[in-house]
Amino acid sequence: MIDVDTTWQQVSEALAGDDYDAAFGILDGAMREADPRTRARLALYLASLHALYGDAGADDMRRALGVARGLDASLTVDPLYLALNAELQARTTGIVSVPTDLLNEESPPLARYHALGALALSGQASEALDVFLPVQDVPEYLRWRLRSWQADSQEATGQTQEAAHLYGEAAHHARGLNRAVMLQEQAALLLQLGQLDAVQQALAAARPEYTGRDPDEGLNLATWHYLNAQLLLQQGDPEAAHREIEEAARLEQQHGDVSYGVALVRGQVLSHLGRTDEALQAFENALSLASEPDRPYANHELGVALLDLDRPLEARERLEVAAAEPNYPYQPEVLADMAECDYRLGRLTQAQEEAEQALAGGAVVPASLVLGSVAMDYYHLDDALEHYERVVRESAPESRDWVTGHQMAADIMAQQGFRDPAATYAHAQQALEHTPESDDWHVTLTEHLRRAESLLGQGNRTLN
Repeated sequence: MIDVDTTWQQVSEALAGDDYDAAFGILDGAMREADPRTRARLALYLASLHALYGDAGADDMRRALGVARGLDASLTVDPLYLALNAELQARTTGIVSVPTDLLNEESPPLARYHALGALALSGQASEALDVFLPVQDVPEYLRWRLRSWQADSQEATGQTQEAAHLYGEAAHHARGLNRAVMLQEQAALLLQLGQLDAVQQALAAARPEYTGRDPDEGLNLATWHYLNAQLLLQQGDPEAAHREIEEAARLEQQHGDVSYGVALVRGQVLSHLGRTDEALQAFENALSLASEPDRPYANHELGVALLDLDRPLEARERLEVAAAEPNYPYQPEVLADMAECDYRLGRLTQAQEEAEQALAGGAVVPASLVLGSVAMDYYHLDDALEHYERVVRESAPESRDWVTGHQMAADIMAQQGFRDPAATYAHAQQALEHTPESDDWHVTLTEHLRRAESLLGQGNRTLN
């Protein structure tokens, strides 16, 4: 006689070892020998097993639930049936109402797990997070999946740090490729948070999980290279980032799934390398691949690339498209870039108004650069100096904007007659360290440095 609980325990043990063939074999064998009512109950567990395949398992879930319902109509009010049906509806329609009694502690853990998944899939992230389901209450093979659902929900509610932590927990409970994927999800969020050391640790832990034995590794490995390219770019190594993003593109091409994200990052890397024409092509490719939510990002990057090519009119057209999307999170930044376009087009009043709005919105560095340029054109030197000193304070040390801020601050102070020679010297010295001799600025800054040094009576002694 077939015992449902014993059978499910055997299935869970097989799944814990990632032996899906054995799990299906155990269930199929038990269902062939079981009486109709027992077979109906086993069909629910079969539906749960198919649910592990995500959207690809939806049709098999539907069939298994139909078998269960046909063999025992009373199961249609069973918590597990209701939860599985809710997840199926969420996967196929995106809309579902989950009965509240499925979410309390009296409901079986497996039913609560599928109910939580249904809520997460249907965009009810806060409700999903309210489901009480300790990780130890679900079978071992579901633990990383549970933490993944919860991480997705935390991310959806804007709790990025907590989501990254939960992906880390999911990785702890996963193995092989699943572990790599969870670590990469964590790394992606840590990149958003700017926690580069933690990103590096997550990617380093994920890489050994790629053994070449899993046929699904290809595109996930492409994602690993894509994330590593972003990390290297943020660490200031665009050459290494270029090698990584090219490998990501190669893997995607090999597996027939070219993505918007890789094309976008490829454009960013090429921009940092000064290969602007190639970057422009990459951003245009990204735009062609972008889904609707991603199009503002692609248009923004394309606008910036066109601005780098000194094509402000075309750039502004792209930036206007990005700015027209009310949910685009970088509205202040795109407004600052539009201000730069207008400045280059000679529309000083409009450029100043847009830059002031961008500054108020939090795009401090790009807005201040435009405001500094406008103030210089009006010969408002005190205002210009204030803007460029803000650039120095707020931009990343040794970045292009940081160098520009020091260059302009030193030049303005020189035009003001070296009223503060020590500050002039400091700005010129910082800028000179990062200005190549071939740059016209090098001669100008050297003269400012010598003049400030002379006024200070310092000779050749370097100030700290």
